[in-house]
Order: sequence, then structure tokens, then C-alpha cells
Amino acid sequence: MSMKACIGTEDGKVTLGSLPKPQVGPKQILVKVFAAAQNPPDWYLLERRTSTGAVIGCDFAGIVEEIGSDVPAGVRKKGERVAGMIRGGVKDQWHGTFAEYCLADAELAVSLPDNLGFEEASSLGMAAFTACQVLWQNQKLPTPEKPQSFPILIWGGSSTVGQYTIQLAKLSGLQVITTASSKNHDLLKSLGADAVFDYREQDVSLKIREFTENKLAYAIDCVSEGDTPKHVGDSLGEDGGHVTVLLPVQVPREDVTSEFNLVMTLFGEAYIVPPHSLPAHPEHYDLAKKWVKLMSEQLASGYLKTVPVKVVPNGLADVMKWLEYHRLGKVSAEKIVYRISDTP
Repeated sequence: MSMKACIGTEDGKVTLGSLPKPQVGPKQILVKVFAAAQNPPDWYLLERRTSTGAVIGCDFAGIVEEIGSDVPAGVRKKGERVAGMIRGGVKDQWHGTFAEYCLADAELAVSLPDNLGFEEASSLGMAAFTACQVLWQNQKLPTPEKPQSFPILIWGGSSTVGQYTIQLAKLSGLQVITTASSKNHDLLKSLGADAVFDYREQDVSLKIREFTENKLAYAIDCVSEGDTPKHVGDSLGEDGGHVTVLLPVQVPREDVTSEFNLVMTLFGEAYIVPPHSLPAHPEHYDLAKKWVKLMSEQLASGYLKTVPVKVVPNGLADVMKWLEYHRLGKVSAEKIVYRISDTP
């Protein structure tokens, strides 16, 4: 049986083609994809010609169609509504989610409540897992089981990673300070942010420093480009601190530790995709399984809100157009989502 899929080409673009339906592995599930969400790595990998011949895409939401032979009993069931992320778009290694079917790790799929649409749920994947990882693995901040109250700065709160990080940080009891353009302030406050500053203001770092009484020690830079590492560093208190960055950049301040976070390590396997070469971290996989349980519970309770989505027309037919839209920085406070059934 064949399926429609978006495949990377040698010239760094994508084509809508046909591939055999993938065969489920022992520890995997085969998911019929109803919606797939777009992330910056989807076009990064194309630009680097890493996706040639591979199906692109990392985020998915759909229904479990088959379950691998080694998946523990009770972990998954056929017909279950799930969402999550995979390592997609890498030639000779991983096929992605911009297709009618994808393969996913059976234990890293988030169970979805019936009242959550696939389009909205597809936004969870990379953004929500990154939020978990930066808070509880990278920064080693308090968990929801043992909440504490002290300030954390989330620079770029209206990004999809930022929106999930705000919600999960509040779940851990933290005081959330964030930045965004003024049009997104109400959105971020509705997600639990205690204070929102306009990143366009020249003295924004000084205002954050004053608000936190010169004691801010933890920050996550969800932008990690241009001047944001400097602005984040300038916002920290007199004793410096720890900043997590989502691109390999450094905060230009000697008393601040900059730590690069790459969500792809959560699968517990080595990630060797130039320019990255990261060793296997089995402990990351164990943590990710705990986060899956947490996210499933918080979605069911109604606490965890998915981010706004922009469902684009024609399904997978115009992916290149929307990748370029994303690359040019036109996405703000939302996810680009493809409804697979809309593909001509």
C-alpha cells in the first residue's frame, strides 16, 4: 500500500510524492496522521540538504493503527488518539510526519482527550517536549510534584515553545516573567505569566532586572538569535545565572552559564546530523516518558492549553510555500498546521 508524502529533493525543496506505507518496528506504533505541524528544523534540514529523499516533518497527531510486537501491554491500544514528535526529515535515517502515515516511539506518544482536535494537538510535539526538557532536564528546576516559587525569565513567550514553557513553569510554582510584542501580552497572561514585558522597549532588560529585584538567576531564551542572548544576560541579577538557549549561541556575560538544548536527545539515542553530533542519553528517554504521562494528564484535566494554530489550505500540496513563510519570520504566536485529508 502506498501513501502521499512530502519528500526532500536535492535542490533543498520538497515534492509531494508517493511512498510505501511504513512497516511498524518492534517498539513503535504506526500512526494514521490526521494533522502535522511545522517547525523551524523542517526548513533547516532542507537548506542543509539533509532531507534529500526523506519525508520531512517532526510533529503529528492521529490514530494508532498498528502496535509493535515489543510494546509493553497496556501502553497503547489500536484506535487511540495520540500526538507527539519524531526525528523526521533525515535521509537514510528517519522518515517524518508530513505524510498519511508515520512511525513513532510507542512510549513517547501523548494520549489525547476526545475534546481536543487533531489540528490543535499536532502543535504539542517538539514545542511541548522542548518546554519540558529546558525546565526539568536542562535547568533542573522544581517539578510539579515539588513546586517552588522563584522567578524565571522566558524570553520569547509568544513562541510556541514559550507558550508551553509558561504553562509548565507555572505548574511547578515558578514566578514567570516573559517578553513578547504588546499584541500578545493578554494571551501570555491568560496562560499564567505573572509579568509580560515588551521586548521592543530599549530598557526592557533594566525593567526586568528591577522587577526581579536584581535576583533573577534562571532564564530560557526561546529566540536565541540576534541580540536576544545579550538582552537575556542583561536581565539577570547581580550574581549571574543559568540561561538555556535553543540555538548554539552564548550569552555574553562571564558570570552566566549558557547551555544549548536540543530536543532530539529525548529519544535516548545518539543524534548525528551535521552540524550536531550528540551522544546517546538513555536518561533523557526515561525523563521523556514521565513528561508524556504528565502532558496526557494535564490535557485531560484541561490545564494544559495547546497553542493557536493556522491550518493552511490544500493539506500537503503547498508545503514549500509555508516553509518559506516560516523561514521569513512571518509566523507569530501560532503553529502552521497541515490537515492531511485536505491534500488534493
